[in-house]
Amino acid sequence: MPDDRSEELDLDYLNGWIGREETVSDVVTPELVRRFNATLDIGAPPPEIGAPAPLLVHLCLAPSVAATGELGPDGHPPRGDFVPPVPLPRRMWAGGELEFFDDLRIGDRVERHSRVADIAVKQGRSGALCFVTVEHRISVDARPVLTEIQNIVYRGPSDPSRGAGSPQPAKSGEHSRRIRVTAPLLFRYSALMFNGHRIHYDRAYATGTEGYPGLVVHGPLQATLLLHFAAELNAGRSPSRFTFRSKAPLFDDGDFILHAAQDGDVLHLWTAREGGPAAMEATAYWS
Repeated sequence: MPDDRSEELDLDYLNGWIGREETVSDVVTPELVRRFNATLDIGAPPPEIGAPAPLLVHLCLAPSVAATGELGPDGHPPRGDFVPPVPLPRRMWAGGELEFFDDLRIGDRVERHSRVADIAVKQGRSGALCFVTVEHRISVDARPVLTEIQNIVYRGPSDPSRGAGSPQPAKSGEHSRRIRVTAPLLFRYSALMFNGHRIHYDRAYATGTEGYPGLVVHGPLQATLLLHFAAELNAGRSPSRFTFRSKAPLFDDGDFILHAAQDGDVLHLWTAREGGPAAMEATAYWS
């Protein structure tokens, strides 16, 4: 059962969650793929059983399901079961790493085995930061499809959108694509993930309670757009490995741009607003 016994950041207590595991399953349905493609404006033929599923659609599978009355003030499910009960109020996806072994296909029943791999506390400009690393193994009928490492960061109540000084504007890539940010895009992506985090769709909460200048663009959404951009630039070939790291938040108060630059067999990618700093940096590898 969830345990919120301490309001202090007790690392020894939280370390008790390292090694916890859970296994869940879900099906890549044609309707999920149809909604995913529509949300991201992916021009694709009608989904058919057996066809390759779009990259990172697995992030929309087997979400944490809690009763609405059990959600916290921020819209997240209660912590303390699989996810450690970190007592810091703000939660963001800091980055991740994926390794692909095979295609996920429409109609597949997917099993996700997850493990809390590490918990670390650091001191940032806005106060204490708690990093939780979760490893996922995605398989179909015991056939490995991909592995994923998620790095989640918890922050204190100070404004996480406030940077230090004037950050350097991001450079322009060899390839670029403008993404129009709208409230429906953010809401629909939250719905795909069954993600109740209010900073992505509740403007009054995002600006009035959390102090952001607008709705926050999901980290996984940026990563998904960058990965699809990478595959498109490489003649539709999916990379064998993809890493990404959040550097700064993006909001719905302006469009942002996907950038890419080739470096041999490696493609460097990043998101940024016009004249703004890099918000997410990513690297795609082909072997």
